[in-house]
Amino acid sequence: MQQFYNRESQLAALREISGNIEHSKGILSVVVGRRRVGKTRLLNEAFDSNKHQHLYLFIGRKSEKALVSEFTAILEFKLKSRFFQPTSLKDIFEYLFDYATKVPLTIVIDEFQDIERVEPGLFSDLQNLWDSYKKSAMLHLVCCGSLYNLMTRLFKDEKQPLLNRDDYFFKINPLTPGYIKAIMQDNGKYNPEDLLLWWCLSGGIPKYLEWLNNATNEPLSSLISDTSPLIKEGMHRLVEDFGSEHRAYFDILGAIASGYNTRPRIENYLAIGVGVHLEKLEKDFDIINKIRSITAKESSRDIRYEIADEFLSFWFRFIYSNRSAVEIENFDFIRRIIDRDFDTYSGKQLENLFKAILAESKQFNQIGSYWDSKGEDEIDIVAIDDLNKKILIAEVKRQSRKYSETKLIMKSKSLLQQLNRHSYDVSYRGFTLDNLDDVLAGHAY
Repeated sequence: MQQFYNRESQLAALREISGNIEHSKGILSVVVGRRRVGKTRLLNEAFDSNKHQHLYLFIGRKSEKALVSEFTAILEFKLKSRFFQPTSLKDIFEYLFDYATKVPLTIVIDEFQDIERVEPGLFSDLQNLWDSYKKSAMLHLVCCGSLYNLMTRLFKDEKQPLLNRDDYFFKINPLTPGYIKAIMQDNGKYNPEDLLLWWCLSGGIPKYLEWLNNATNEPLSSLISDTSPLIKEGMHRLVEDFGSEHRAYFDILGAIASGYNTRPRIENYLAIGVGVHLEKLEKDFDIINKIRSITAKESSRDIRYEIADEFLSFWFRFIYSNRSAVEIENFDFIRRIIDRDFDTYSGKQLENLFKAILAESKQFNQIGSYWDSKGEDEIDIVAIDDLNKKILIAEVKRQSRKYSETKLIMKSKSLLQQLNRHSYDVSYRGFTLDNLDDVLAGHAY
């Protein structure tokens, strides 16, 4: 899986910006995407072959002094600045900004949001330096981060010093179902059932797709083992972000992955209050989504939660919830649990897969689910095209024989009344593994 899938436009844009920096002068790009989505590889691909110099600086969770020492060594090696002895990160960046007045330069600052942990005052320093050097420095400054909401806040919040300093904002998303299918086909591994499996275990994250592609035999057998990186991945991805409260966050995510998807149910299951933690998981860490019925108002308290990342949903459902078995390396036990429960678990993920396919089609301006105030008459997918006045109502099943259009039409009566789009053309569909290829091709709606 060496080639790039669905990254061509960002790659071309980043290369063009750096390639033209002698003429444009200072350009600030923000690159955001969840961990493992391929941001670093994209940036390396964009700049390694560029005619101008580029530096990669990673904001590790170290002291400022340690980072200054690390970055000084990079500058000595890359820029031959052997007599430069900085004492602060501000000194480092001031030197680089001045250097770029003479030599075109691209600087990538990775995990940019973690500056907050190292030296919060550096954001103001960078603002002042940028405002001073933007018109004279041949500099492409790339601020890269893995927490979308925090990165957005740093550049869009009125209280932040870097407000609106960005010239370009790139959001690097996971690969869509169509590209996952293309990867599988390119490697001779595609069928609808396995697409669902790859979706559940990757959610379109390139790193996890590589794991699946490199699995030597049946993927779950390869990836649920003592040598697999999957077992520790959830811990590696999240424990540093969560810090000392990671146990509480992990327990909440484990509850959501096991089907406890409302605040009362989570609190009852864990016997703790979770309001503050849920808010941070959504707004700071970008790990959960609030889900409302498609007819509900924004102020509705009838809220359900889901883990936004399919891989993490799988990891919490089957790995974290069986951590005692992991501790004693009883991976055969975990595989048996997955064999027993995966069909039920993947049924909900199949719904999310079809929603992602509809979103990829660009045919609808609103996609969601419906349930009434009693939690009854649930409808898996409601997709609305207000431009062409169309409504798609779909029920998701693994097999076509389990779908009943008559029952779906009956369940949809209250939905259509609440949507109040009486002139719209309404179509009813059963989405299943049997017709997944037709849905991907746009022939089933």
